[in-house]
Amino acid sequence: MLVLHGGRQHGHAPVRRTNLAYLRMVPLAKALKAPGVEVWVMRYRKRGWNAPHLDPVRDAEWALNQIHDQHPDVPIVLVGHSMGARTALRVAGHPQVTAVCALAPWIERGEPYEQLRNKSLLIAHGDQERMTDPRLSYWYAQQAKQITQRTARFSVQGDGHAMLRRAGDWTRLVKDFVHGELGLEPIARDIANAMREASPHGLDVPLGGARA
Repeated sequence: MLVLHGGRQHGHAPVRRTNLAYLRMVPLAKALKAPGVEVWVMRYRKRGWNAPHLDPVRDAEWALNQIHDQHPDVPIVLVGHSMGARTALRVAGHPQVTAVCALAPWIERGEPYEQLRNKSLLIAHGDQERMTDPRLSYWYAQQAKQITQRTARFSVQGDGHAMLRRAGDWTRLVKDFVHGELGLEPIARDIANAMREASPHGLDVPLGGARA
């Protein structure tokens, strides 16, 4: 698994281990660990998206190539938050990537999605979001569903961008998805049901607290 933290639109300062965006993903990465699974947390060279250079995309591509060199045949699942989710979606075309989990993703109109063909996609967005737009992640899910039926999107009610109020529910959702996609556990029922639904059903599913 490759875990990708958030950032900002512009920023050339280096990412420190003390940066909040990076720290936010560390406990999630720890929760995803399992026997036989390696989890890497990406730390970008620069804090910003920095179009047209797309610095985090370049960094993620480098990381995927490093993983390929060490483990050329293993499936890779990407987990990203905010700018990290946008980055994960952009690099999903790597041949070893089998699934992407995009949390509170920063999406803009015209975002490419063809690279998700034959991949699995889970999007989760808080309904109290103020930093990124849940309407655009819903739009993106609709586009992705056209090329991969294994697409689901959950609305985390009562939570916002920081994923703090319902941290346990976010973590359980991600863990269920990731471990299910890697075959460590059966696919969770709510995720499987959402993926089976035809669009637009299954793309705005309220995230429950008790899950099976």
